[in-house]
Amino acid sequence: MGDMIKFDCPEGHQADGYLAEAENPKGAVVVIQEWWGLNDQIKGVADRFAAEGYTALAPDLFAGRIAGDADEANHIMTNLDWVGAVDQEVKGAARLLKGKADKVAVMGFCMGGALSIIAGVKLDECDAAICYYGIPPKEQADPRQMRVPFQAHFATNDGWCTPEAIGALEQALKESPAPVVEIHRYDGEHAFFNETSDVYDKNAAETSWDRTIAFLDKQFGS
Repeated sequence: MGDMIKFDCPEGHQADGYLAEAENPKGAVVVIQEWWGLNDQIKGVADRFAAEGYTALAPDLFAGRIAGDADEANHIMTNLDWVGAVDQEVKGAARLLKGKADKVAVMGFCMGGALSIIAGVKLDECDAAICYYGIPPKEQADPRQMRVPFQAHFATNDGWCTPEAIGALEQALKESPAPVVEIHRYDGEHAFFNETSDVYDKNAAETSWDRTIAFLDKQFGS
């Protein structure tokens, strides 16, 4: 189990986050929340990374707010400056983790997946990016500028990350300087990884998790 901590952001303010530390870490991971907020499910993901040998920090991008329903979640997410959150809270989290491990990945789910793409394009502190069912607007981050090893997990039945959007992302990434690009598709729906969701798919979740850890092990030399 991890602990809530405070960490410094580049502009000088502090943010809260959930830190789960691994013994003798193989690397580190910034875990970015879904649109619900930094809830127990996301904290559990950080704990799972720590159990796999990766120290994980999940920054609280909603400053303590946990959405109670989809309308509230959409309202909070829509009013969040995605690029600003990457430049501040995500960068600050990555900088803290750089003091604990040589390499840091940024990964996230839904909104967090989109932010992981922004991080892979924009953050020098990001050594790998892993996206679960999220794609940012091109004006926020052009996938053709992805610089780091990249892995993504998408559902075949997703009204936000549609098959057409995934295909366009994949084509753009092929034009990028990213040394590795992996795109995985699963029969299922958006949020298939979230065990608290009605659309949770155990097989897809377990397969994607195994691929995530294998990707990190390979890219981080474990």
